[in-house]
Amino acid sequence: MKMRKITDIKELRGKRVLLRASLNIPLKDGVIQNHLRLKRTLPTMRYLREQGAKVVIIAHIGREPEETLQPIYEELLKYLPIHWGGDLTTEGFRQRMELMSDGDILMAENLRQHEGEEVNDPDFVARLTALGDIFVNDAFAEAHREHASTYGVALKLPAYAGLTLLEEVTELQKVMQPQHPSLFLLGGSKFETKMPLVEKYLELYDQVFIGGALAHDIFKARGWEMGKSLVSEVSLNGAKFLESKKLLVPIDVIVEGPDGRQIKTPDKVTKDEKIFDCGPMTIDMLATYIEKAKTILWNGPFGAYEYGYMQSTEITARHIAAADAYSVLGGGDTVAAVEKMRINELFGFVSVGGGSMLSYLEHGSTPVLDLLQDK
Repeated sequence: MKMRKITDIKELRGKRVLLRASLNIPLKDGVIQNHLRLKRTLPTMRYLREQGAKVVIIAHIGREPEETLQPIYEELLKYLPIHWGGDLTTEGFRQRMELMSDGDILMAENLRQHEGEEVNDPDFVARLTALGDIFVNDAFAEAHREHASTYGVALKLPAYAGLTLLEEVTELQKVMQPQHPSLFLLGGSKFETKMPLVEKYLELYDQVFIGGALAHDIFKARGWEMGKSLVSEVSLNGAKFLESKKLLVPIDVIVEGPDGRQIKTPDKVTKDEKIFDCGPMTIDMLATYIEKAKTILWNGPFGAYEYGYMQSTEITARHIAAADAYSVLGGGDTVAAVEKMRINELFGFVSVGGGSMLSYLEHGSTPVLDLLQDK
């Protein structure tokens, strides 16, 4: 995929650039919990500022309209001179735009405060389009969403890829043509959305390990009791990929039930128990494949991270960080784990995408990214 990129533009000084950034960063009591995503937004912002563009940043945060980007703005101030604009539909925002000088950056409030954003409303697209001469999309994490700020605007303005988005695409393209031996690790839940991905990468990779709640669906298809464990609505009964010799699943699991916490093989789970994580034999099995691999691709945790089951995910992360393989990982909880351990730099690449990463790996592009292609 060859994309139009901001470095292709010969003259940016004085141009109004509408920059779609990826600032949906988890907060706890107003404090940023994931600095990786924030720092990944900086190269494009700095480049545009150095080139003398008048930059308007648009982004969203959270799921509720009342959520605000102000804590993110205050954190960005530590790295860049940036101005708060507030609601982009107000007269105050328009006046602040008129006062912008070359190299200024103005940040708008949470896009999801406007209903037109998620439904790609033409009137809201027109409002956004009026803010810039050029559109730069640097929000790879939202590249699977055809919203006003990612898709609608790119149809109306000259559209270019930002530096971070371009890096994401470049690195993911590498693992779509892996060196062998290759290992794909997939965790999380919702098998109904990930089955095509599993089938594709069983063809591309030497081994595909399915962990997390996704593995429960495979156990269920084998006729094993899953008790109170999380399973998808989809049935995998008769699925051909289950017969693949490349497919790996946990060989032991950690459960909780009437007899407390136990480690057992997945075929021994009882109706009163719930699986929360992979067991130690599974971690050791993965370590053997990780040591031999030349390419490792990973998305999604293996345990119920929200309940404190972090061991299998964190130990696996350390094994990969120590390996010689070229490694790419992504997914919110996976990235949070490696950031907490402060080992980000030990991987080949850490993607800020979760759903967008999986969508790109499955399809090789998205409708949003198609609009940035240099045809």
